Amino acid sequence: MMFLPVLAYTVPPPYIYRSLLFSSNPQGKVAELRAELTAPGGKKDKNFLTKKIALKKIVANMTMSNNDMVALFPDVVDTMGLPSLEIKKMCFLFLVNYARAKPEVALRALPILLKDLEDSNPLMRALALRTLSYIHVRNFVEATVQPLKSLLKDNDPYVRKTAAFTVAKLYDHDRVLVEGSDLIDRLNLMLRDENPTVVSSALAALMDIWERSESIKLTIDYTNASKIVQILPDCSEWGQTYILEALTSYVPQDTSEAALLAERITPRLSHTNSAVVLTCIRVILYLMNYIDSDKTVSSLCTKLSPPLVTLLSKGPEIQYLALRNALLILQRRPEVLRNDVRLFFCKYNDPIYVKVTKLELIFMLATERNIKEVLTELREYATEIDLHFVRKSVRAIGKLAIKIEPAAKLCINTLLDLVATKVSYVVQEATVVIKNIFRKYPNQYESIIATLCENLDSLDEPEAKAAMIWVIGQYADRIDNSDVLLEDFLDSWQDETHEVQLALLTAAVKLFIQRPTKGAEIVPKVLKWATEETDNPDLRDRGYMYWRLLSSNPTAAKGIVMGEKPPITAESEKLDPVTLEEMCLVVGTLATVYLKPVHTVFRSTRPRRLQESPALQRNKLPSYQAAQQAKLLSGGIHTNGVTNGQPPNGDVLDEADAYFASVGGSSFAVSASGDFAGSPTAVAGRGGEQMYVVNQGQGLGQMGTTQHAVQRDDGEGDLLSF
Repeated sequence: MMFLPVLAYTVPPPYIYRSLLFSSNPQGKVAELRAELTAPGGKKDKNFLTKKIALKKIVANMTMSNNDMVALFPDVVDTMGLPSLEIKKMCFLFLVNYARAKPEVALRALPILLKDLEDSNPLMRALALRTLSYIHVRNFVEATVQPLKSLLKDNDPYVRKTAAFTVAKLYDHDRVLVEGSDLIDRLNLMLRDENPTVVSSALAALMDIWERSESIKLTIDYTNASKIVQILPDCSEWGQTYILEALTSYVPQDTSEAALLAERITPRLSHTNSAVVLTCIRVILYLMNYIDSDKTVSSLCTKLSPPLVTLLSKGPEIQYLALRNALLILQRRPEVLRNDVRLFFCKYNDPIYVKVTKLELIFMLATERNIKEVLTELREYATEIDLHFVRKSVRAIGKLAIKIEPAAKLCINTLLDLVATKVSYVVQEATVVIKNIFRKYPNQYESIIATLCENLDSLDEPEAKAAMIWVIGQYADRIDNSDVLLEDFLDSWQDETHEVQLALLTAAVKLFIQRPTKGAEIVPKVLKWATEETDNPDLRDRGYMYWRLLSSNPTAAKGIVMGEKPPITAESEKLDPVTLEEMCLVVGTLATVYLKPVHTVFRSTRPRRLQESPALQRNKLPSYQAAQQAKLLSGGIHTNGVTNGQPPNGDVLDEADAYFASVGGSSFAVSASGDFAGSPTAVAGRGGEQMYVVNQGQGLGQMGTTQHAVQRDDGEGDLLSF
């Protein structure tokens, strides 16, 4: 048998493999780079290769946030004068990065930059001008103004384009200086330039200045709007975006002008760039507000659907952006995607954020005609692996039952099928939505209560528990063992969240009102816990309110606690009309991803509003329609809500006022079943007013510290005015 000798290998230290661009000793590194940068290149180094390598190392270290490189500032400035575009690019990058840290050293580079503005190479002129615009040092800003005026008329369009953007950058640095010069007027003249790229850049600069200024107003008439639309095909995709954004500043004075302009920009909807497509959609949505013909608006809405669908074939990020904007557009123009619900069905490989957004769109597009197809799809989603998506799907089924009344039975059957799976999180979500269905359709689907009661052991989340407790309390007279079910929940009172405790308190009172004998033992116990053994003010206040009602006027208590519930709808997630109008004017921006008003996303941005015009179709705006509806409702309440000069439930209020006014200085003990010690004590206060005394730390009906004091004009205390 042969044995091979064991060879000993020494592992080299990690720094051996470190890139030659970096060094472990900061001081040695700076000295080494300075030596390379200042070393003479020799006759053979005609292209300054040594200095280029040294500058690349410096820029690499600077990019890695190595602030030691600032010590090389004077050496870099000395190198800046070499006649090499590549060297100047790296030197200018270094200058922009460290100019504000060392302004006195940066001033040495100012003459070089001003000299480069007169270079014969247009790339050099543009590079020097761009560098000057990035440096926020006053001497640089002031020195840029005069040469900028001549560069705005440069022979090369690339230089003119750079000069247009420079005006906007200078305005950001010193708006007083720019407004005092004629740069904005010169920029305005550039809109007549023969080069489309220059025109689009000038428009972008003017839009940026308008966003930041409170004194400058940007107005575009139909003639100018028509001219800039004409050059759209000749612009780059960035230029097209700038021009389309500028068109939102055009206020049509005639509906035919708005319709014609919208038709002229519709070819941009087929552009390959998603930014161009979304900006074009924004402009068309904006112009629709000034078109009176319903046929024209309908035709434009039909044209908006294919580009949105096309964006869904792109990457997940673009899909998400398109879907979020589709949510917004559907609220304003539902006819855009009315018949395209299948396009938003989820794919197995969609990211979760795309799936959830598609789910919202499916809910919005669901109708009585396609509900069976939608429910089949949602039922499949409810068997997915992702818990968040499953919960959203189950909740969507319940919301569809509320949204589409003829399909409520079908939705409930689907929910019962999901409950039969005995999957805990599915059962809990189904319980929550079924509670809302009961509120929407009282006395219609109570037959499924037994199925819910069979799954009480599956409930361990606060929202699901609170929903089930609400069902038990609301239908205590129909559930034979409702008191036993509530007792089971009450066993863990101390460990429950405030949400569940509030639900238990209300359910116990409902049980007592509907079945006094069953609730006679439960209610005093729950009221004692709620008023004496909790530190939550909401729970304590509700406990005192129920206690006063039950001890003083059980009839009024029943009318209040078991009264008619406010209507519930599935439209609560819609934006308010004013926000919706504003959001439609910023389609394609970050604000539409959050679906938040623009000023909450971009604090410094100017709020967007539709401008007044003879062509504005005000009566079709969501804000106008909402205002009219609110006016009708307020008028109905004024005429129908008051009977013979008395407000709704006036008899109950009068009884309560009379009751509390008749209370003397002594406490009382009035109860429907004799289970309550008494009501809050009324004592005489200053001036003879009634003061109702409540003390959370003492037993019910005992005297405590004064909490409230209210005086009416007639000297009678009115508890209901709190």
